Amino acid sequence: MDVAKAAGVSRSAVSFAFNSPEKLSAATRDRILAAAQELSYVPNTLARMLKAGQTQSLGVLLPQNLARVMENPYYARFLTGVGQVCDEQGYTMLLTPPLRDSMLKAIPYAAVDGFIVCGLEHDRGEVAELKRRGIPFVLVDSSPSEDVSSVDVDDEAGAFEVMRHVLDLGHRRIAVLSLDPGPEVAERGYRGPLARRMTGMANALDAAGLRMEDISLIEVAVTRMDGFRATKRIMAQDPPTAIVAMSDILAFGALDALHYLELSVPGDVSVTGYDDLPESSWMRPRLTTVRQAITTKGRTAADLLFSAIRDEDQHPHQLLGTHLIVRDSTARIEIPPH
Repeated sequence: MDVAKAAGVSRSAVSFAFNSPEKLSAATRDRILAAAQELSYVPNTLARMLKAGQTQSLGVLLPQNLARVMENPYYARFLTGVGQVCDEQGYTMLLTPPLRDSMLKAIPYAAVDGFIVCGLEHDRGEVAELKRRGIPFVLVDSSPSEDVSSVDVDDEAGAFEVMRHVLDLGHRRIAVLSLDPGPEVAERGYRGPLARRMTGMANALDAAGLRMEDISLIEVAVTRMDGFRATKRIMAQDPPTAIVAMSDILAFGALDALHYLELSVPGDVSVTGYDDLPESSWMRPRLTTVRQAITTKGRTAADLLFSAIRDEDQHPHQLLGTHLIVRDSTARIEIPPH
């Protein structure tokens, strides 16, 4: 090492100067630092951490590319919770989107001590790869598995509540804006949060003497623009009296489209969301929605991951509750007299 040679000391002494200066005399330390400054030497912190088996960084493995993730305010709330715990633990946070459309390919390139894995089932190849590499991880929005820590939301109860609310208001012509589950649904059916929400809605419909086949189900990407476009199509075909969106961001798009079409909400069409993002209470009308504790979900996932990193993991499963927030975007349907 040039710094060691220039200062006339060993490599260990150079390491002490940057990492444990109290082990050196002041004169030796100053001589080393002066030589390093003259040679424009900067210690390779990442290499040192990797050698020690630690990076002091926590990874969030994302199911979509960063541009799509950043379009959805849900992730801002979730990452706020993760970031709060990282700050407390002195860690940085690394967002890890798919690499060349593959989450599996992204894993080896992320120098992190562990992963929060968003939106993947426990039997996916990415999860198997994390197990093979011995990387601590926690699943979020998945399905519980005995050997993996996870954080989920009681989506079945949330979807049941919001569908029952719409039905109790007298609506029967209902359109559901659902999250696009991707091509795997044809082979494996709905899974994870979407499966739970479908079950909740089906149970609410069944209690009212209806079936899922009696409502319209439209699967779209979770963006405001996709909610806008889907709602315009819906209203041009067989207009519903209520739109139940499986995310607030889709509900915002639905409200945009209904305003564009000069339709009254909730006078002509009632609209509900799911998440209770801050914008839900700012919209006009204010959005009826299902509240899930998104920031708490992020904090809980990060806490579980740090337990796993410290080898304290007992594979716990945390199920967070939901709550229906009734605001101004839903109303009882007026049934005209015969």
